[in-house]
Amino acid sequence: MTPSALILDLDGTLIDSNDAHARAWVAALKDGGFERTFEEVRPLIGMGGDGLLDTLAGVSDDSEQGQQMKEAWKRHFLPMVPQLQAMPGARDLLEALRERGTPYILGSSGEQELTEALLKQAGLQDLMTGMVTSSDVERSKPHPDILMVALQKLNLNPDRALMVGDTKYDAEAARRAGVPCVLLSCGGSLEHGEAPDGVMVYPGPAGLAGALDSL
Repeated sequence: MTPSALILDLDGTLIDSNDAHARAWVAALKDGGFERTFEEVRPLIGMGGDGLLDTLAGVSDDSEQGQQMKEAWKRHFLPMVPQLQAMPGARDLLEALRERGTPYILGSSGEQELTEALLKQAGLQDLMTGMVTSSDVERSKPHPDILMVALQKLNLNPDRALMVGDTKYDAEAARRAGVPCVLLSCGGSLEHGEAPDGVMVYPGPAGLAGALDSL
């Protein structure tokens, strides 16, 4: 069944930023007294900072320490933003959706301010018609909250939408929300684990754009 609208992840899906996120978290965790390697952190990129801090440090993001570490992560990540690039075909995908008249909305575990900065860096801000970020919900992916708010904004039943992400956390959030999902391998996250059973994988935005008629 052709989806009526798409919910699009940002990091690792539309912009090549996953490794930068991991490096920033390694530095932030070290600032907080937790020695973690890039190899330990990288497979967790895709879940929000709340889940990552709990998993790697046993720290609540609501605590004073958690807030300090999230600020440290942002401090380490922001200088990397000017070097980040859009995924090949990201703009073509959004333009193809617009030409088809297929609504789409961003669904990102990042904070709104940073999400807007990444969209600008990727040269996609002029094509983005709406977004839901971790600033709009209490829990980020793999919890379904972001997708549920996106569905409300789209005024759609879950089975009429399609989640497009790049990690198992996108797929899990979609499963919990009852939304079909496809994943893109361009973000590198699938190298750290297999795609969930039944989830179609495309190489990147360009590959998905070429398959829109078959979704």
